[in-house]
This record gives sequence, structure tokens and C-alpha cells, in this order.
Amino acid sequence: MPIDELSGAVQYVMDLLGIFAFALSGAFLAVRKDFDIFGTVILSEAAGLGGGLFRDVVLGVTPVAFTDLGYFFTPCAAAAIVYFGHRLIDDDKVREGRLFDTSDAAALGLFSVTGTVKALAHGFNIPAAVTLGCVSAFGGGVLASLLALEQPALLRWNHDLYALPTLAGATLTALLHYTGLLNVGTAIGTSLFAFGLRLLALRYNWRTPRSHFWRDPFSGMRHQPPTAKPDPAATPAQAVESDTVRMPRIEADSFIHRRDDTLPMKRTPAPGQDPRLLLNRSEKRNTHGRDQTSLGQTSQD
Repeated sequence: MPIDELSGAVQYVMDLLGIFAFALSGAFLAVRKDFDIFGTVILSEAAGLGGGLFRDVVLGVTPVAFTDLGYFFTPCAAAAIVYFGHRLIDDDKVREGRLFDTSDAAALGLFSVTGTVKALAHGFNIPAAVTLGCVSAFGGGVLASLLALEQPALLRWNHDLYALPTLAGATLTALLHYTGLLNVGTAIGTSLFAFGLRLLALRYNWRTPRSHFWRDPFSGMRHQPPTAKPDPAATPAQAVESDTVRMPRIEADSFIHRRDDTLPMKRTPAPGQDPRLLLNRSEKRNTHGRDQTSLGQTSQD
């Protein structure tokens, strides 16, 4: 079957199925985030149409989402089914996210084929067509995750294989076109292959290997940047023993106030006169080696 006939007859149905599957995954994400009906519709539209919009912009054509109402209302139907399907709350598959992953895997398989076919129909070479096929497949999911403030599964190493099934479906589609074997049967088979690979990754937790930087338990410690030394000016100096000032011992009886310490006055001060001029002072040496000041009357006017 020619590529033009395949992209025109079969791609429309496969596009709608892929949009519906991706829109379901976006709606499930919105419900888990407790979004309202408008938020659920927006996430459904973003997940279902985001990758296709980017693909059509790169191809230089008007996005079909703005020319065909079927592309627009399909995510709305998926959002309504999930949002008003109150019985889905009691479903274990919904709570555990398995239904979300299954619909997302189905959309990956479909869009990896349809995006590649449309790029090939517009005369793109194989690497460019494969790239657009992959972007068509996971572009909507990435956009919906960003809107929901979640890290996209495409970027996480601890998430089951996500990009590899998409890349396998897009590459196989391009190779079938190059060899002249691309038709309706092989296109559907390729999408099923990508879908099955994604389900197997979910079932057996297949993941891409981590970087050697993180596989080595001590590698992270070796590659950490050196700890900056504290600024001496900003850090207060630590007290050392040589800087410690030791005060001499002071006996408590030196602070005892006695009645004989009162300084007698020679006479009543005149108005405006400093009373301290009338005090009598005398000094004498203590027998224990301490200087004490005793106050007494020494002279009289």
C-alpha cells in the first residue's frame, strides 16, 4: 500500500485511538491530583494532542486538532468518562495506576507509528521521521506531567522502559517503509509490538541501566566538589587557653559594708558648697599586706 494511502485512510483511525488512549492517561493523572473538571479536560487535551501539535508545527502544516472536531472532542470524551466515572474510584487498577499505564502504553504504540508515517509522507528522511514519531508518542505525556508538576517518566531512570518501546516502533516503521513492506497489517503489527514491549517492561520492571557515576557506591563521594573552606573573617576566632584572662581571687569580706566606713562630715555644708569638701580621709597600712582605706576625722576648721 502506498504511503499516501496509508497515511490518509488508516492514520485517521489510529490517530483517534491514540489520542483517546493518551487522553485517558491525562485524565487519570488529573483525577489523582484532585483537579476539577476544567483541569481534567486541559490535561486530557494536553496529553492527547500535545505530541501531534508539535509534529504538525515541525512539518509546517496546520494542526489537525484545529481543523477536525474529532481530534478536539475525543479528549473531552475521555475526560468526562474518567471524571464522572465514580465507580472507577473503587477499581484497584485505577488506584494502583495500572489502567493509567496500560492506556499510556497503547498510545505510545499507536503514535510511534502514525507520527513516523506522517513524517515519511511529507518527505522527511528516516532519522527525522523516527525523531518526529518519538516526539509524537511521548510529547503529550511530557506536557501533561509538566502541567501537573510531576517529573516526566521519560526522564526517570527508575521508571520502566518508556522511550525504548517508542523508539523501537518508530524505527521499525521507518525500516518497513524503506524496504517497501509498510502496509496496514505491518503498521498495526508494529504498533502492537511497541505496545507489547511497553507492557513487558511494566510487568518485569525492565529499566535502562544507571550511569556508572551512580552505580559505583563510592563514585559519588569521589566526584563531589571540594568543600569550600570557611572564610576566616566570617568565622569567630576560637578561644585558646593562652588568651584566657584569669582574675585574682577576691575575698567576700572585702565587699562587706561596715558602719564605720561612713565618712563623717566636719560641719554642715553651706548652701552651694560641695559636701565632699567636708569629708575627712586617712590612710593606714593593713598588717596582712593589703591596702585599706579608713576614713576618719583629721582636722577641723
